[in-house]
Amino acid sequence: QVQLVESGGGLVQAGGSLRLSCAASGRTLFNRVMGWFRQGPGKEREFVAAINWIGDTTQYADSVKGRFTISRDSAKNTMYLQMNSLKPEDTAVYYCAATSALYVTARVAEYNYWGQGTQVTVSS
Repeated sequence: QVQLVESGGGLVQAGGSLRLSCAASGRTLFNRVMGWFRQGPGKEREFVAAINWIGDTTQYADSVKGRFTISRDSAKNTMYLQMNSLKPEDTAVYYCAATSALYVTARVAEYNYWGQGTQVTVSS
């Protein structure tokens, strides 16, 4: 089993920044693609960003390109999401996830392990 724990959420004004972290423990994450997803009030869970094991391949949702940056420190089993220029529409619960897929993927169904989520609220 893989346990994922997110941290770093909070309340921020529009235009501000937050850095989310996802700490993994349990079974090794070797060669696992990891991703960030979010679920806003009354909305379905949606893809935000994903990164491969080495960290040289990333994928972003169009809505966050140029504002968010995903990264990981595989030696520390930790993944990050740097969020800049935040907008009220970024308000959501943010989840980290891991998949056995060999390539970065935006499909929710491909991810096997999920964290409990961390709330991000952006005020206007």
